[in-house]
Amino acid sequence: MTKWAIGVDLGGTKIEIANVDSKGNVANRIRVPTDVKGGSSAIEEQIQQAVKQLCNDSEEEPVGIGVGIAAQIDADQGVIRNAPNLDWHDVPFQENLKTLTKLDVTITNDVRAAAWGEWLYGSGKETTDMICMFVGTGVGGGIVCNNRMVNGCSNTAGEIGHMIIRDHGIECSCGNIGCLESFAGGWAIAKRAQQAVESEREAGALLLELSGGKIDDITAKHVTEAYQKGDPLAKHLTQETLEALIDSCSNLVNAFNPCRFILGGGVIEGLPEMIEQIDKGVKKKALAAASQRLSFLNAALGKESGVIGAAALVLNQT
Repeated sequence: MTKWAIGVDLGGTKIEIANVDSKGNVANRIRVPTDVKGGSSAIEEQIQQAVKQLCNDSEEEPVGIGVGIAAQIDADQGVIRNAPNLDWHDVPFQENLKTLTKLDVTITNDVRAAAWGEWLYGSGKETTDMICMFVGTGVGGGIVCNNRMVNGCSNTAGEIGHMIIRDHGIECSCGNIGCLESFAGGWAIAKRAQQAVESEREAGALLLELSGGKIDDITAKHVTEAYQKGDPLAKHLTQETLEALIDSCSNLVNAFNPCRFILGGGVIEGLPEMIEQIDKGVKKKALAAASQRLSFLNAALGKESGVIGAAALVLNQT
């Protein structure tokens, strides 16, 4: 029988748990709303129950459990140092889950897990050097160099969203000014749109209409919708986002010289034509030697990248 692992994509609103085999195929999946109010013990119990169900449905035991979570993680200790969406601090999550499930557990950052999935089973398959950037509510990524995923000295490699690329802009979630995420993250696109409409009501008429007349309800999706309708303000906001992505991708290409640059996440999915625009922009700005063999590709695994990648991390270790 093909060996398999359990992949867990642990988010602030939902938990996706799936049976994933060594070829990256998802056989069974369970989705439950995240019990954030119940704290870490409640969420650990939710995962344990789902794991039990998946194991009962299979003739063979999984080789382990991989968990991707939006957090800063002490990989040596298996401790979640900070998970803002869950309000966790210094939680010994890996050991707790191992004790509950009686299975080996590996935890990693959620975006790095997705990068693992794309590298082994998606658009990065069979490449030795790649960068995977996910542009959603936030911006993060994974970097593969010489056929190895880069973890970094303290396990925070891939915090692409916090590259400082400007000397102005709104304050980022990390407290700095000028981070990529503060221009390209979904939350930041929404905030920049809200500020623009506040100061230019006439120019923001369409965005206001799409949000039901409430400035605070304007989202990145509304900006995308207005952009597709040809709205000038939405075009300006989207151009700012595009330029920030081109600049940051150019920096990364110069620094790491990848063969493939994979883009995914809600912002990219909403405007897939951005990939070609970023490709052209980077080819103009990055060093020719660094970009001559470079391909920009759309992430292939979609919403399953998290569970597939988390399981892939475990399967790759066994």
